[in-house]
Amino acid sequence: MLYLKLAWKNIWRNRRRTIITVAAVLFAVLLSTFSSSMQEGTYVKMIDNMVKFYSGYLQVHHPDYWTSRSINDTYTPGDSMAETIKSVPEIVLSVPRLESFTLISSGEETRGCALIGIDPENEDRLTGLSRWVMEGSYLTAGDNGLLLAINLARNLGVETGDTLLLISQGYHGASASALMPVRGILRFPAPQLNSFGAYIDIRNASGFFDATGRVTSLVMMVEDYHLVKQAKQKLQLLLGDSYLVKTWDEMQPDLVKMIEGDRAGAVIMKGILYLVVGFGIMGTIIMMISERKKEMGVMVALGMKKHRLQRILFMESLIIGMLGVVSGIILSFPMVLVLMNHPIPLPESMAKAYESFGIEPVIFFGMTPGIFINQAITVFGITLVIALYPMWNIRKMNVIKAIRGK
Repeated sequence: MLYLKLAWKNIWRNRRRTIITVAAVLFAVLLSTFSSSMQEGTYVKMIDNMVKFYSGYLQVHHPDYWTSRSINDTYTPGDSMAETIKSVPEIVLSVPRLESFTLISSGEETRGCALIGIDPENEDRLTGLSRWVMEGSYLTAGDNGLLLAINLARNLGVETGDTLLLISQGYHGASASALMPVRGILRFPAPQLNSFGAYIDIRNASGFFDATGRVTSLVMMVEDYHLVKQAKQKLQLLLGDSYLVKTWDEMQPDLVKMIEGDRAGAVIMKGILYLVVGFGIMGTIIMMISERKKEMGVMVALGMKKHRLQRILFMESLIIGMLGVVSGIILSFPMVLVLMNHPIPLPESMAKAYESFGIEPVIFFGMTPGIFINQAITVFGITLVIALYPMWNIRKMNVIKAIRGK
């Protein structure tokens, strides 16, 4: 306690120097926190946009479906499954799909694609599919028409109102063929989806594939991105081994790799920031040691043990680091909270590019405990490492030279 009191009094002997050092630590916490918050907010929004295009946050499959992608590996989601899903509070929406491969023909043109049976109303709630209808109209419940991706429509040479011939293999080898009119043409902001396939009402799909009441997947949204793993664990435990629950990152590994690559780049940028801040703190500590060199030489000459002086100097650095870190967290928390609730809109020139990809043109911020804790620990750790310098300096100090101011 005595060393702590001495350290506290010492740091305020030169208020300006102490305030400058504390401010350096504070701004390091602020900048790194804002950077991490913006990064996490952007990732969450990016993931949210991607999963809303098609995959959802969670999907429930037959155990063999993800490997086989066969119409035979389907299941009938009874009332008991609906109740099970409702019992998981993190899940806010569940949508059925029945999909398989089919050949679509118009005149002499034939193309292969995915045929996806959907519940039009709920699918629109999940993916906003109706937003991407550029020609014609969206599907209604019980509709016998289909929605066709724009590149498929161009390759087949068809427009809304034209009739297509669909040929496929149904459940357990049943023959599947039908004539279906084109209700609408879809144009997605993600280029890969524009050649992906066609959408039909799930009741129509059940009849076409001779798979009445069966689905290939139940697609689900959760209340919050950070609750996905938790929701999966609960749902898989309730459903058992009879079903396979997959998360968005398991279904979209390319997106995960892209985010991980961006995180790696951000680590380099933060490393540069921490390096600059570290040198700033180091400079202040060196200045402090230089100013007090004669004083410390006299103290040692009068009988004070070097290890005790080292302890006092270490505590001084510890107090300064804690003051800066705590102040940085207290100041950054309300700022991040305001930015999270009021995202920053992008300039009009950049906004158009974002909107063309179906992404809201604003900078989003995220708020999780890790954003504050990780930055505080890192900056505080840098301060503690720098605090080793004055201890080393005292150990190597020549008392006579120190008293002479050399």
